[in-house]
Amino acid sequence: MNEAPQFELRRVRKQYGGTVAVDVEHLRIEAGETLCLLGPTGAGKSVLLRLLAAVERPTAGEVRFEGRDYLGDRLRRETRHRITLVFQRPVLLSGSVSRNVAYGLRLRACPACPRAEVARILEHLGIGHLVGQAARNLSGGQAQLVALARALVLEPDVLLLDEPTAHLDPAHVALVERLLREAASSRPITLVWATHNLFQARRVGQRVGLLLNGRLIEVAPADAFFHEPAEPRTRDFVEGRMIY
Repeated sequence: MNEAPQFELRRVRKQYGGTVAVDVEHLRIEAGETLCLLGPTGAGKSVLLRLLAAVERPTAGEVRFEGRDYLGDRLRRETRHRITLVFQRPVLLSGSVSRNVAYGLRLRACPACPRAEVARILEHLGIGHLVGQAARNLSGGQAQLVALARALVLEPDVLLLDEPTAHLDPAHVALVERLLREAASSRPITLVWATHNLFQARRVGQRVGLLLNGRLIEVAPADAFFHEPAEPRTRDFVEGRMIY
């Protein structure tokens, strides 16, 4: 039995010029857990997700996947199909919604690219009526739902979510949260969910971490994070006070 965490970050730093976007001394993410990353805009949440997805490489430090450094080309090729990142501002391709959702399946040489599965996921997300529409004519919220459907149809082992409900109405927010909880309960999947919404983190997170200015201030089980934070800045954030 592999006891290594799904991810482990050690002394990871990401810089853009002279600006440090992420500086995390240590972070473990266990297989099958839902970890919410909280923080204000510009805290480094999106950058951290891109490092986990190997979309970007750290300036320094080590990112390990199931005990192995997977930023090398060979291991990254082995694991890239197991990890899917849903960007906050999704990029959709020309063509229909159905074609966009099936895109990853075609890349993975799925023999049939099952239309029924694509249609089922779109229906679950409340956008089945959009299946034949041109993807580039969608609203921001609709595009976000299509991007999520494109990720879910792949059944990844790890789903990295960058503010996946930021442009959705409350009904669709509740729907997406429910579907992701169901996905996590029906099969082993690790969810890392970046949000600035305290209430959402309370609802969906098993553990919650706070990022401020690229630094990981505290990571704790959700109940302890919100009711007994160990760090004063966490308490200030949870109680709505300005923090720096």
